[in-house]
Amino acid sequence: MGTKGREIVGLDVERLIELLNKAYADEWLAYYQYWIGAKVVKGRMKGQVVAELEEHAADELRHAGMVLDRIMQLEGTPLLKPEDWYKVSNCGYDVPEDPHVESILKQNIKGEQCAIDVYNKLLEATKDKDPLTYHMALEILKDEVEHEDDLQALLEDLHERGR
Repeated sequence: MGTKGREIVGLDVERLIELLNKAYADEWLAYYQYWIGAKVVKGRMKGQVVAELEEHAADELRHAGMVLDRIMQLEGTPLLKPEDWYKVSNCGYDVPEDPHVESILKQNIKGEQCAIDVYNKLLEATKDKDPLTYHMALEILKDEVEHEDDLQALLEDLHERGR
């Protein structure tokens, strides 16, 4: 990032990079949670759930790229080792030990709710201080809200069909 580009950020850039690295870790762990969930899931509506999980995995990977790009623009260093993701993650990773559709959906809903909180806080931290990070966080937040809605709708459909 050029000098002026860094200058327009009206908050502690190093702290912002820390927050972004935490979000970066979250995105990679969310990607893997969706990806592996799509491989191991079992039960009613499996086909619909797999399609949704795969779509969400692709979105999380795209989000990781967006966050990485912003870290680099701020002249920061992204987390370089996957083991560091666990150390700094806001949302963590839920191992899909119970591969049934309902459990997988609930795990991922929990993850999306955490992501919504993370990006909402990032919006609050950057509002009127860093328009580029703010708009990136807003775009990702929009996706995370949509993901939560999609997953909750699938869970509702699962319960309706089970009656």
